[in-house]
Amino acid sequence: MYLSELQNKDIISVKTGINLGRIVDVEVNSEGKIISFIAEEKKFFRKVLKTGEVNFTFNDIAKIGTDVILVNK
Repeated sequence: MYLSELQNKDIISVKTGINLGRIVDVEVNSEGKIISFIAEEKKFFRKVLKTGEVNFTFNDIAKIGTDVILVNK
């Protein structure tokens, strides 16, 4: 699966049911391995103020579906 495919999926918290947004960036180490994903809430109106970002790892992912990624956050 490509990163661009993951970026088109909403991130949903299994614990709270809240939509955390979509993947906007990844953190990689010097060997090129993904350390964590960075999700940011979708913005309907472009705001100057930045909303919070959520970091999660592969271990936090409960399930990757066709439209959503469920995370244990």
